[in-house]
Amino acid sequence: MSRFEPVSGWLQQDRKGHTLPQGLYVSEEAFHFDAEVMLKSVWLYACTVAHVKSPGDFFVFEMGSNSIIVVRGKDYEVRAFWNSCRHRGSKICLEQRGRAARLTCPYHQWTYGLDGALLAARSMTEDFDKRDHGLSPVALENIGGLIFICMGDNPPPIDRVRADIAEQIAVYDLAKLKVAVQDNLIEDANWKLVMENNRECYHCDAGHPELIGVLGTYGFGKGLPDDGVDDVVDDSAYDALVAAKREEWRGLGIDRDLIEFPEGWWHRVARLALANGAVTQSIDGKLACQKLIGPFTQPETSSLSVWTQPNSWHHFCCDHVVTFSLTPLAADKTLLRTSWLVHEDAVEGVDYDPDHLAALWRTTNRQDCHFSSINHQGIASDGYRPGPYAVEEKLVEDFKDFYVDRAKAALEQASA
Repeated sequence: MSRFEPVSGWLQQDRKGHTLPQGLYVSEEAFHFDAEVMLKSVWLYACTVAHVKSPGDFFVFEMGSNSIIVVRGKDYEVRAFWNSCRHRGSKICLEQRGRAARLTCPYHQWTYGLDGALLAARSMTEDFDKRDHGLSPVALENIGGLIFICMGDNPPPIDRVRADIAEQIAVYDLAKLKVAVQDNLIEDANWKLVMENNRECYHCDAGHPELIGVLGTYGFGKGLPDDGVDDVVDDSAYDALVAAKREEWRGLGIDRDLIEFPEGWWHRVARLALANGAVTQSIDGKLACQKLIGPFTQPETSSLSVWTQPNSWHHFCCDHVVTFSLTPLAADKTLLRTSWLVHEDAVEGVDYDPDHLAALWRTTNRQDCHFSSINHQGIASDGYRPGPYAVEEKLVEDFKDFYVDRAKAALEQASA
């Protein structure tokens, strides 16, 4: 019997328009399959170029037992390597972020350049060739300043993602930003439930009063083309707001049509008008940083939202960027990492207050943490049966379909 045979059975039980079978959310078998097989077969968002801004800056991305170093070289190229020494396998970078002139293994002091080449290894045999023992590379793609990695041997295509989102993200010039705040939040829920919660705003009216006061609920499953809710929700007011804004967006060169997980791909991009006169995604709708970014010379009342399957979402405002990534830690534990980026010349305490900058999404993350936790608890009970999605939860089903399709493909490849 295959170790993942139960996972195969649950995948076959998936029903269109319904949540996943229980085992895919709560079982140890599904957790190990996701971390060891499925998530190694796709592109995962790791960090931004601002996390590795200068030569020697490194960022460690971890998932399950795997650890990857993302590092900027002296030539300013960003590369990824397995965080495992080529001597006897020790982890090299023990901190989550840092800066180093070289990458030195703390165990036996083997030393590597920022390009992964082995520079020093004491007391080796005469026929030992350092050129054969550089750090093992991991596939990496820089998409408009967002860094994606793939841990598999055969990374899937990424060209359509680059074509659709790189230019739109590049407007915000992430290379000229810096990480002002980073939070690591551990949620008591399966990673798929954390993702599903993010992919809908069906719960927002009751669950996120602070967020909808700034963002509204349109654009997150309703109010945009292809959402399919015109006969369920009156979105005429939002349509009028967007129509008025698009002339301004055209003047700034940032007006684009909605991109909604096209033809089985794994990305969504939408420019969304903010609500109630807000100029940015802050707790009060007021500027979170006085130094504007990208092409903006004055506050602009929209944000660009980018979602990628299976582990990230991002919001780009006129004064800051906020990015989210998640990784599974256990069947019922997920790490949500949130980073707030501001202009590289912005001065803390003068141009921005870190607490004000982070307040809106810190509040929202805590609320979502609660919802994901009670969702997981209910699914783990004997009373759970897969339930039907609401019309506004179309993006949840998009994520679920992505997961099922990629999981089946990864399972088939692993069984070959």
